[in-house]
Amino acid sequence: MDKSHRPHTPHPNAHTEQEIKWITDYHRRNPHISVCELYGKLRVAKGYSRHPASLYRIYKRLGFSSAAPSTKKAYKPKPYDTPTKLGVKWQMDVKYVPKVCYSGSVPQKFYQYTVIDEASRERFIYPYMEQSGYSTVDFLKRAINYFGYLPDILQTDNGAEFTNITKTERIHILDKTCAELNITHKRIRPRTPRHNGKVERSHRNDQERFYNHLKFYSYEDLQIQMKRYLNRSNSIPMQVLSWKSPLEKRLELETL
Repeated sequence: MDKSHRPHTPHPNAHTEQEIKWITDYHRRNPHISVCELYGKLRVAKGYSRHPASLYRIYKRLGFSSAAPSTKKAYKPKPYDTPTKLGVKWQMDVKYVPKVCYSGSVPQKFYQYTVIDEASRERFIYPYMEQSGYSTVDFLKRAINYFGYLPDILQTDNGAEFTNITKTERIHILDKTCAELNITHKRIRPRTPRHNGKVERSHRNDQERFYNHLKFYSYEDLQIQMKRYLNRSNSIPMQVLSWKSPLEKRLELETL
């Protein structure tokens, strides 16, 4: 068996016991002393001539730290009542398609619209070349056609494609469509993306599973590849669903 590689004798250039005593004495008298301040005191009072990085390494090795405790309160997630029936709540968001994935000759931008059913985690995604309210309404109608049912609540962030970002008497086109379809449009708190956590987390999965390996040359090509990926992603088992896929979870909820 491989034995310990610890040297039997200390390195010739290692800190001496006297130097270590200086460091521990200063730290005992001032536990909050910084490495820079300690280095200055050692140089002036003790004739310490080692490199500051050497002092930092031995300082950490002795278990000392000058880092002050954070004054920020740790965020504690509150209990969330996830719906147990299909169509209770959808989360919708937009993801920018990375430029490096596009190999076409004409400069263009592409956006992935995403909606997820909270109960089954089943998603619908579709690409657009414009991030606007009109794209949002078109996507919502496509999503309803895909799922085959209407949601009670549609939850979005406060982007201009979902709501008016300035005070105006005009009603946003998405709010008009939701009112016509009897859907409640709920907006999350500004700058709090965790409130739309399910769809946000799915976008990270998209980046790792799809966009990190994607190359497309046109909008039509992106549509085809995204449709294939949608079928694949909805068939991947999820731990939160007891290792069922979203499609299997939907079938289970439909038969209850």
